[in-house]
Amino acid sequence: MIKKIGAKGDHRVCSVARALDILGDRWTFLILREAFFGIQFYDRFQANLGIATNILSHRLKRLVENGIMDRRRDPVDSRRIKYKLTEKGRDLYDVTLAFMKWGDKWLSDENGPPLTLYHKKCGQRLEPLMSCSNCKAPIDAREVTFEVNPKIGIDKSG
Repeated sequence: MIKKIGAKGDHRVCSVARALDILGDRWTFLILREAFFGIQFYDRFQANLGIATNILSHRLKRLVENGIMDRRRDPVDSRRIKYKLTEKGRDLYDVTLAFMKWGDKWLSDENGPPLTLYHKKCGQRLEPLMSCSNCKAPIDAREVTFEVNPKIGIDKSG
């Protein structure tokens, strides 16, 4: 049985709660944002984010422990450590784009969004879009239903 993670009294086994247990704070997503911008070294994460070194060290350690980032010595300068996104980490790009899209829509001022994305393959402006893998229609929460996986029980012990 999968261990449930969530608020006290929440007996639902939930991928959202499990992901938030690893990713659910501001600094973690800002570190990921910087990694998607190509930042790979501790000092650059620290300088770009203005994050306290103890917090940065803890978040990077947690990302490495959870297989989201890889930590290796820099082959050019073995005194430096390089942090790179793993496949598991790169899979968080769509989540990052979803945050960006929401922020652009609801939090931009009169100057508009701070970034414009372009798709390298076609050169066109990119608007992040989540769509149905079958019919390609945009996803709307009011048009989605679900069923619980019968193989996963509910852990009420916890």
